Amino acid sequence: MAYFPTLSLIFLLIFLSFQSTTPSSIYDHLQLNGLPIGLLPKGITDFSIDPQSHRFRVNLTQPCNAKFETQLHYDFNVSGVLSYGKIDELSGVSQQELFLWFPVKGIRVDDPSSGLIHFDVGVVDKQFSLSLFESPRDCTAADRDPSEQSEIAQNQFEPFGDENDQQDMLKAIF
Repeated sequence: MAYFPTLSLIFLLIFLSFQSTTPSSIYDHLQLNGLPIGLLPKGITDFSIDPQSHRFRVNLTQPCNAKFETQLHYDFNVSGVLSYGKIDELSGVSQQELFLWFPVKGIRVDDPSSGLIHFDVGVVDKQFSLSLFESPRDCTAADRDPSEQSEIAQNQFEPFGDENDQQDMLKAIF
């Protein structure tokens, strides 16, 4: 019977150690995967992540914009697949370049010592300083839906020839 209190204490310590290592926020999940916490705006409390597929979903109270070197737009819902050093299948985030909005399809940090983070916006890979994303930014209510702007931007390049010509023109913008 003397073993019962000892076993109970061991189980309690194991339980507490798991509690302290389990990520409690989406920002913790980003950090554990080698990504900066500033990729998502400040104040996110409503999120889910599937432990098997690592697919995450973040729910915002409203679409909003955050200013970095460029402006990022976050929809009501942001989702993607989280793995070490990258987010794939990203949806719900757009990046403004000049006056056009482009959907961000993925984010990756190839080598943290390089100090660079890469945003895949479809036709090009945009690089930023990792230091821009060290902490979550305030996010202001969005004025307009950038997805409408993205469709307009893509349609604006149709008169300029085939898809290769369009990609060359978009690369020139970036």
